[in-house]
Amino acid sequence: MSTNQKNDLLRQGSILAIAGILVRLIGILYRIPMSNLLGDAGNGIYSVAYGIYSVTLTLASSSLPLAVSKLIAQRSIRKQHRNAFFLFRVALIFSLIIGAAAALFLFFGADFLEGLYAREGLARPLRIVAPTVLVMSALGIFRGFFQGKNTMVPTAVSQLLEQIVNALVSIVAISWMMHAFEESEDQSAYGAAGGIMGTLAGALTALIFLLFIFSVCRPHLYRQIRHDTHGSTETIRDILKALMITVIPVILSQTVYQIGFTLDDLLFGNLMDAKGIDNNIISSLQGVFNSQYNILINAPVAVATAMASSTIPSISASTAAGDWREIRRKVRGVIKFNMAVAIPAAVGLAVLARPILTLLFPSLTEYRDLATNLLVYGSSAVVFFALSTITSAVLQSVNQMRTPVVHGAISLALHVLILYFLLKYTDLGIYALIIGNVSFPIVICALNWRSVGIALSYRQEVQKTFIIPLISSAIMGLIAWGVYSLLFSWTEKNTLSVVIAVVAAVLVYGFCLLRFYCFTRQELYDLPFGGRIVRLAQRMRLLP
Repeated sequence: MSTNQKNDLLRQGSILAIAGILVRLIGILYRIPMSNLLGDAGNGIYSVAYGIYSVTLTLASSSLPLAVSKLIAQRSIRKQHRNAFFLFRVALIFSLIIGAAAALFLFFGADFLEGLYAREGLARPLRIVAPTVLVMSALGIFRGFFQGKNTMVPTAVSQLLEQIVNALVSIVAISWMMHAFEESEDQSAYGAAGGIMGTLAGALTALIFLLFIFSVCRPHLYRQIRHDTHGSTETIRDILKALMITVIPVILSQTVYQIGFTLDDLLFGNLMDAKGIDNNIISSLQGVFNSQYNILINAPVAVATAMASSTIPSISASTAAGDWREIRRKVRGVIKFNMAVAIPAAVGLAVLARPILTLLFPSLTEYRDLATNLLVYGSSAVVFFALSTITSAVLQSVNQMRTPVVHGAISLALHVLILYFLLKYTDLGIYALIIGNVSFPIVICALNWRSVGIALSYRQEVQKTFIIPLISSAIMGLIAWGVYSLLFSWTEKNTLSVVIAVVAAVLVYGFCLLRFYCFTRQELYDLPFGGRIVRLAQRMRLLP
């Protein structure tokens, strides 16, 4: 591969990585006003409906973009443009058939799923979100097509459009629904249905955008086909076989995580209902767990994973070149950076749990103590989810595709057993979900850690990866809590106190990392804004 090709690949990958980070941040931020508008019961219904939709989408089509992009790229590189376009058409028809079947299942099976999950009002949002599976099936094929042609801009822009429209429509629709049905006993269900409308609107917007781009590019694509001297050499059977071989491992890997979350909803709803707990209380408890707790836990995990995953393509390239020394260097760096983000995030969420919840969720009153406890006890999940996700990606990048799937399945089986026992035979209630939420990624981490060591003859450096970030985070946590307590006692203004405490925490943590020489000069250069960090550290005499 030439230098220009490598630079273009890096540039295209960076575009998609930046878009991924922005999409995750928008997704996290708009859920905060959504949660405040829906209330605890509405959040519970929405989160269960969205979980079912996510599993259905994963099984139906979410892995097809990766398969299509890979297969089209292989044919485009060999200048087999006729075969590439034929593959695109077959994949589109195939995905529409599967997507339509999944959409019909959600629409006509909504009442059955409502009874299965013991959640009154669940059928309404499920029927509204059902067509989204069909739209996303088509959308995924178009994204895979453009990525296979080595242009990430259409996918990146469509992802941003999808999330922005999703956020705006969700908030407006929830506000309208909650107001229009404020006298109804089913207000929470209507609110959840409004929230899920944004998912459909965002997907439709992204699809319309990509259809427009495709129509603009169509003359160029037809010229490529006319000048293709290879002809059409593949059958529908060949293409479907290639799709299945590529798709199945990805489906299994993604489904383990999605099923884990929706099984939590299923077990919790049914076992709490069997104990005679009121349906509204069950929905409210699930709303607190899936909204206030999960939103804050997923924020640092999403950012850390998106930023660290930008190095995964380079690990794959080193694997193809057989440069194992370089692979080990990159793996060591990506895990260290991941932990340098996740550990302080977990400590910060635990230390400032109540002030942060008060700032972000002012409508949370009745269950604020519960949400605070969940965040304090469950914040360590940030570290384990970040580590399990990145180690799974590392294994896949060194051609260990099946290993994370097996590990996820083992962890899921243990998770279900632990959660069932705790919900059935103890009075832990919602706290059982916290135990399951932490134990699930811990098992994956342990199994992945062993496999990475064997596959790469590798051992992670411990002191600078875990111990120094943990000590620095402890110092940061003490300072943050002290600053917040002092300011709040003087001003009684929570927002001002939280903002200043967070700024102080970031500065203290950054100083500690540099002072304890957690990163080498080269590792700092590899970080976002690394050059500025190095220059600042030099002025402060914090680099050896």
